[in-house]
Amino acid sequence: MALLEIDTVDAHYGRIQALRGVTMKVDKGEIVALIGSNGAGKTTTLRTISGLMHPSSGTIRFDGKDITRTPPSQIVGLGISQSPEGRRLFPRMSVIDNLFMGAYSRNDKAGITSDMDNVFKLFPRLQERRAQISGTLSGGEQQMLAMGRALMAKPKVMLLDEPSLGLAPILQETIFSIVRQINAQGTTVLLVEQNATKALDVAHRGYVLETGVVVQTGTGKELLASEEVQKAYLGM
Repeated sequence: MALLEIDTVDAHYGRIQALRGVTMKVDKGEIVALIGSNGAGKTTTLRTISGLMHPSSGTIRFDGKDITRTPPSQIVGLGISQSPEGRRLFPRMSVIDNLFMGAYSRNDKAGITSDMDNVFKLFPRLQERRAQISGTLSGGEQQMLAMGRALMAKPKVMLLDEPSLGLAPILQETIFSIVRQINAQGTTVLLVEQNATKALDVAHRGYVLETGVVVQTGTGKELLASEEVQKAYLGM
């Protein structure tokens, strides 16, 4: 059984249909990439999984449970957390307070302390700047903080929305390396990313979304080698 299943999901913004019969799955332990052009429906897919918007039809299941109409706060409690596009930090709060906000639904103090230590191991820069106001961090540091905050929810599945957006190439390399580390520690990852080459390079499997429709799927290597994907997304 897949850990996360999206089954023939339609989604609308008013009269505009953003997703059309989207079906995909994420197995435990995988990194799955979702690629496509701007407006393809990638972020909408993550929003429907997180409960931030409800599908107009179709079903979303997590760990065998129907979560299609489950409120976002309960979805976080079940084990799905998101690092959103644009980071969406609390800019007037410190780094450490932003991280604690990620653990707001938890009451296991020892586990929170352990996970905080792990976040600082993954992102040493955050430990150095733990007292700094998050709005004054660099773009790369803010992205690290957004990912660290999502990890503090102790997710089974982590949704990453455009983690490399706007970052210098060397910082992009760092972010994708950390994605691999997070996955190696046991967290399943669903990755939405404009940088299709990097996304498919780290992914076990991938889906290609066009105007709200899944048009292609395969392993990361298969999609990297696909002529259609190379022409549309890899600039080849």
